[in-house]
Amino acid sequence: MNLLSSTTIFSFFTILSRILGYIRDILIAIFLGTSIFADAFFVAFRLPNTFRRLFAEGTFNAAFIPSYASARIKSKKIGKIFADEVLSLLLLILLFIVTIAEIFTPYLIYLIAPGFIEDTFKYSLAVELTRITFPFLLFVSLSSFFSGILNSNNKFAAAAAAPIFLNLVLISFILFSYLQNLNTAKLLSYGVTLAGILQLFFLFYVTYHFYKPSFKLKFNISKNVKFFFKKLLPSVLSSGVTQINILVGTIIASFQAGAVSYLYYADRVYQINLAIAGIAVGTVSLPVLSKAFKKKNLNKVSNIQNKSIELSLLLSLPASLALILASEEIVNGLFGYGSFSSNDVLMTSIALKFFGYGVVAFSLIKVLANFFFARDNTKEPFYISSFIVFLNVSISLSFFDKLGFIIIPIATSISTWVGVVIYLYLLARRKYLLLQPKMFYNCIKITISSLIMSFALIFALDKYVSYLNYQYIYKSIYLIIIVGFVGAVYLLSCYLFGLLKIKNYKTN
Repeated sequence: MNLLSSTTIFSFFTILSRILGYIRDILIAIFLGTSIFADAFFVAFRLPNTFRRLFAEGTFNAAFIPSYASARIKSKKIGKIFADEVLSLLLLILLFIVTIAEIFTPYLIYLIAPGFIEDTFKYSLAVELTRITFPFLLFVSLSSFFSGILNSNNKFAAAAAAPIFLNLVLISFILFSYLQNLNTAKLLSYGVTLAGILQLFFLFYVTYHFYKPSFKLKFNISKNVKFFFKKLLPSVLSSGVTQINILVGTIIASFQAGAVSYLYYADRVYQINLAIAGIAVGTVSLPVLSKAFKKKNLNKVSNIQNKSIELSLLLSLPASLALILASEEIVNGLFGYGSFSSNDVLMTSIALKFFGYGVVAFSLIKVLANFFFARDNTKEPFYISSFIVFLNVSISLSFFDKLGFIIIPIATSISTWVGVVIYLYLLARRKYLLLQPKMFYNCIKITISSLIMSFALIFALDKYVSYLNYQYIYKSIYLIIIVGFVGAVYLLSCYLFGLLKIKNYKTN
């Protein structure tokens, strides 16, 4: 398997999904802006969408793939029995969670958006919309199971393409609500659940070639399945630390009008790079890394580790610098239309800039956690992630009164970088980190290429400054031109440094 090729396939569908997601969010920004309806929908969507990210974007796989790979190494029959037991139990657990959440939604909203309690209308609206969107959790979590089966067979395209359904449905519902003069926020909420159903059927169909599920309700749970569920929760919490921090940020931000929306739009921009540099690399590398550990092939383990870190930096470092240098122009070009005011652009861009400082850390932490997960060790990542969340909450609460919602991206970036340092220290101490000298040289080349790109970006921003202001209607076109230009400069620099050779990323 080639790490770069598989990551490229995964990233292609992820980028396609995120582009559609941007179109969706641009439409939401135009028709809802940062209004009460926008805040209520984003809170209602935040909870199931956080679970989607926790389960779908590699975190469920972090626990499932090593266990499933271990079972399949013994025999395909044992692998299927294990998968059937996991699917049956997962379905029962999810049905229970969704039922409880539907009953106690008002209390749930109080927990995740306590600031809404002061506005009765906003609070009631958030409760209503959350009850509509929450079943999405059931469908997307089951979809993650089938994605895990596909990824274990080194099939990444379908799992990466599945979220496209969500964006296509929501775009269609926004346009329909506008044409029919309907409640956009409510219709969007129904669209979320419908998209979850379509996504599940799509992945079930694609996976059927590799795995034909059998639902079995057994009271005697096997040792392997018990071990899997025992490590699932720590795995979800540790691998999804960035998403948990974002959820925590939403809770704190609910006390400031419009802040939930500002953070949502900023989150949407930097998440595309996290999906490519962290989630894609982590998802693609985990199956081969797990198999290499099971077979005790330390040379292959070392190769995968080094290439995963290198590829993550190759994709995240230039993005980090771009977000820091051009946050306002990016937000302006993407969302600066209709109900989204110039002040909304400014507030969102400040949040995006501070998230930008943490982009490399957000990506690396997904990759570094895999070095524990591949060894079936989910406890230590869980402890590290718990500390990261604790640190994030402590910083946010300590300075929220003075700085407002801006402290949330600052705290998220700082706490995640601290987590990266802890990961590196513990991995080195336990001799889990098998680094090669060549990786350090390549990291220097990546840094130089990123700096060259940054100078090109500064030049382009200065040249087209008058075409990127809020009043100019075609600013998004110039933003695309600039992104294409600096992207080409970066790729050319990487090519000249020999960083894009496909043979360099072979895992064998």
